[in-house]
Amino acid sequence: MDEFDRIAAFFAPLAGEPGLGLKDDAAVLTPPPGRQLVLTVDQMLEGVHFLTGDDPATIARKLLRRNLSDLAAMGAVPSGYLLTTALPPSLPEGWLAGFAAGLAKDQREFAIALWGGDSSSSRTDIAITATLIGHVAPGQALRRNGAKAGDEIWVTGTIGDAALGLEARRGLRADPTGFLTRRSLLPEPRVGLSLAGIVNAAIDISDGLIQDLGHICRESGLSAVVQAGLVPLSAEAAAHGPDVLELRLTGGDDYELILAVPPGQANALRAACAEIKITRIGVFKAGEAVELHGDNNARLNLASSGWKHF
Repeated sequence: MDEFDRIAAFFAPLAGEPGLGLKDDAAVLTPPPGRQLVLTVDQMLEGVHFLTGDDPATIARKLLRRNLSDLAAMGAVPSGYLLTTALPPSLPEGWLAGFAAGLAKDQREFAIALWGGDSSSSRTDIAITATLIGHVAPGQALRRNGAKAGDEIWVTGTIGDAALGLEARRGLRADPTGFLTRRSLLPEPRVGLSLAGIVNAAIDISDGLIQDLGHICRESGLSAVVQAGLVPLSAEAAAHGPDVLELRLTGGDDYELILAVPPGQANALRAACAEIKITRIGVFKAGEAVELHGDNNARLNLASSGWKHF
């Protein structure tokens, strides 16, 4: 099966209207009236973002969800995506079928469609990239630079599950229920929250809570104080005890949201996030960088702030 046969068999059935059936050189997109487009791109590489032998459907779904999380952090409504694949010639067609099935599953779950892309061969490893396109009301995109001194720091969900789950997958940690492993393989992007007018700044947690919070601090010209004991844990993460504090706060891959919320907006935030867990973990203040405080408000120092590629 050559490149064009693969596109026709596995990807054309996923195409939405702007993709023109994947039969032309480019997609043709008409933005929703009175909306601004929001675009984000993420890649996943075999051996870096997923393990050799991982289920292809799960890889596909995580690729979409990583990007969907970026749109969620911007307060955008997702619409469609572009897909680029570089695959070794030896990869069986069954892998492609599974990959396409994963895309189809999350297309249905998140109401998005494939609009186009590119495919090529690679020498050995799998490399895949998705560009997600969404939209927001003009001027309503959530930015990293909008936090104010006195804003409370809130996070969605629980923090650290994915990092512990990756260690479990590598045989380094117990995961008797499989919960941590599932959190590592399949994050839950927090799309669909109506946060405009409630939240001053936002970011998703891809590289670790401390590092990503630091991005808001840098762009907003502020410091942040985080109370380690307030950071929400799942029961499965808590079972590993306090010794994994640094891993939980810096391991990344959570794809939860960090939100800068004015104190008077706490109830509005709870209403907007009624279907998910949200937790206040600290406050923004004048200064620079992120401070982590433990018991008795003692300052804690971490060896690493989070994941870095270079």
